[in-house]
Amino acid sequence: MSTSSLENKSRWPVWLCWLAMVLDGFDLVVLGTVIPTLIKTHELGFDAVGATFAATISLVGVGLGALFIAPLSDRFGRRNLLVACVTWFSIFTIAVVFAPNVAIFSTFRLLAGLGLGACLPAALAYMNDYAPAGSAGKSTTRTMTGYHAGAVATAFLAIMVIPDWRTMFVVGGVAGFALVPFLWFKLPETLPAVIHVPMPASAARRAGEPAAARAPEPAAAGGTRAASAPAERASFRDLGKNPYPLVAAGVAVASFMGLLLVYGLNTWLPQLMSIAGYTLSAGLSLLLVLNVGAVVGLVIAGVLADRHGTKRIVLLWFGLSALFLAVLSVKIQNELLLNAAVFVTGVFVFSSQVLVYAWVSQLFPARLRGTALGFAAGVGRFGAILGPAVTGTLVAAGIAYPWGFYVFATAAVLAVAALVLVPQTVAAVSGKRTAVGPS
Repeated sequence: MSTSSLENKSRWPVWLCWLAMVLDGFDLVVLGTVIPTLIKTHELGFDAVGATFAATISLVGVGLGALFIAPLSDRFGRRNLLVACVTWFSIFTIAVVFAPNVAIFSTFRLLAGLGLGACLPAALAYMNDYAPAGSAGKSTTRTMTGYHAGAVATAFLAIMVIPDWRTMFVVGGVAGFALVPFLWFKLPETLPAVIHVPMPASAARRAGEPAAARAPEPAAAGGTRAASAPAERASFRDLGKNPYPLVAAGVAVASFMGLLLVYGLNTWLPQLMSIAGYTLSAGLSLLLVLNVGAVVGLVIAGVLADRHGTKRIVLLWFGLSALFLAVLSVKIQNELLLNAAVFVTGVFVFSSQVLVYAWVSQLFPARLRGTALGFAAGVGRFGAILGPAVTGTLVAAGIAYPWGFYVFATAAVLAVAALVLVPQTVAAVSGKRTAVGPS
């Protein structure tokens, strides 16, 4: 096979995981783009309470998917899980178009979330299996640029098609179906399969059963490393064994607060700006600017994390997020300054959460990577539930601006406090204890 063919083959996993994150980015902002229209028109019976319920139940599905479906990638393979989950998500995203009322709309969003919730941990685990050693920061943040590229594209689409909100869900579902065959045919598995090697008869009699041996670790495309074969099935119980409890607790709090920020802002920013006196089109434009800032922040954060240590950069990023979220509580009359403030806020807020995922990928061994990322994303999704729910309650009470931004700034400060307690390195429990990468 020619060198160019090998290079093209090696790009498939990078781009396919990136595109899977584009779907997650779509889901991140799609409700935020349609909620103002649904509330204004009362279509399907929507009001502020109904919108809050729909946003909350959607994230319940995503959280459950991350907690209980994503860890299956450690058992059955990243590729198989990604294919199944993208297919499931696409079916129920299309189904939203046919919802007759708020309850059915919300049910379909719940079901779609189950599939989508597992995509992010599985894709990030895949990329950290596949990527060269020492590049966890760049591998994670590069993949997650797809998350915010999807959010930007969705916000841009909304500017063109809203108030035709159904088109938003048609495009999301069709995009998912288009991705599935590429995942199936072009994505190699990073986890080696289990094969059974017969024992000699005498050894089998002594052991009482045949032995099972794992195949040698396959080389990933492009010469990068693949995940080590797990010696045993991973489970959430492993996260409670030394030396992981303190790490898991700190990561859980930070991920909870990080996704509270991400989903709270993306779900309600257009409405918050509308309450502050800006037009709906201005609010949608600011949503786009916020996520453009996120993409820029991801590129910068990954490079700095690999160079200076993930812990140092994630603490700085959450601290600056708190500062700029507080700035947004002040109404800015100048349009250029307003866009600049929202852009810089996006730079720090969203990459803060992604740096948490990068750190998890460094601190846990390959056999636990999918489980640990699923735990971080799953617990974080409950923050994602709380963010839109709290902000929606503030909207219903008429005090969302500026108090919504005060709540967000406080969440960023709490994330800093939690991560300060997490050690810089952890000994991996994988047969022998070794230091794990720079943090």
